[in-house]
Amino acid sequence: MTGVHVQLTDLTKGFRKGDHQIVVFEGVNLELAPGERVALLGPSGAGKSTFLHLLGMLDRPSAGEILLNGRNVTRLPDAQLHRLRNRTVGFVFQAHNLLAEYTALENVMVPVRLGGGSVAVAKERANALLRQVGLEGRASHRPGELSGGEQQRVALARALVMGPGLFLADEPTGNLDPLTATGVFELMLALNQQLGSTLVVVTHSVELAAHFPRVLELSGGRFREVSLGA
Repeated sequence: MTGVHVQLTDLTKGFRKGDHQIVVFEGVNLELAPGERVALLGPSGAGKSTFLHLLGMLDRPSAGEILLNGRNVTRLPDAQLHRLRNRTVGFVFQAHNLLAEYTALENVMVPVRLGGGSVAVAKERANALLRQVGLEGRASHRPGELSGGEQQRVALARALVMGPGLFLADEPTGNLDPLTATGVFELMLALNQQLGSTLVVVTHSVELAAHFPRVLELSGGRFREVSLGA
């Protein structure tokens, strides 16, 4: 799958807290070209994770539209949304969110099985991704038997096993030591380049963001383009 073309039109998201309505962002218009790589910066609480959840169809906006390859996904029924998300979106979180009772191989197989793929196809794809992330020798280990960096590489393999056109990462190296974080980050970029997905990565690190051709900052409910220099 090639990268997804993303178009946001008048996107608004708010939450009700007690008697108050909290607006995270309002009237956002943004376009991401197919295969574009974007880093998203911004202070804590600015709504970066909320934005990724909307892009990844894990949440719905309060108003406005999200178009993926020209298709308005904001009003799709839940069942259609689930199928589209499974086939189109790969997501890596700060916490790896692996299933503790499953092996590394079984964790990577999950999206393929949820998408209706056979056990044989799921194993083939999962083993191929584990080889790519350097964990072919750890396929039978459960998350508790893996280091933090290894767990995040399993999560990375799981996110990419369906060949998603849209790859979203929310502080994917935030829980790792600097050396391990650099290795996981570079691996993520290399695998995404092979796949050609549209990539959006939330990070607090200006140093990591500098690796991206496009950098956005979310602050005060608005996006602005940021130049970090060459």
